[in-house]
Amino acid sequence: MDTKKILLTIQIILSILLIITVLLQVRGSGLGSMFGNIGGEMYRSKRGIEKLLYRGTIIVSILFVANCIALAYLYAS
Repeated sequence: MDTKKILLTIQIILSILLIITVLLQVRGSGLGSMFGNIGGEMYRSKRGIEKLLYRGTIIVSILFVANCIALAYLYAS
């Protein structure tokens, strides 16, 4: 199999994983934080699955960017 096809397949898988991890992250205040968080602010730490999703999103996004750079390098040459 060609290297470009493998990287394109990985890119599709990473993009789907990135969308899923971002959409699964839950915010406590929802849209309220977008408009100034009127309901009061409190500090809370990430625990359990929320921490796993947060770190997973960071890892998948780094892999996504690295794969984008690799694809750009292959298509430029």
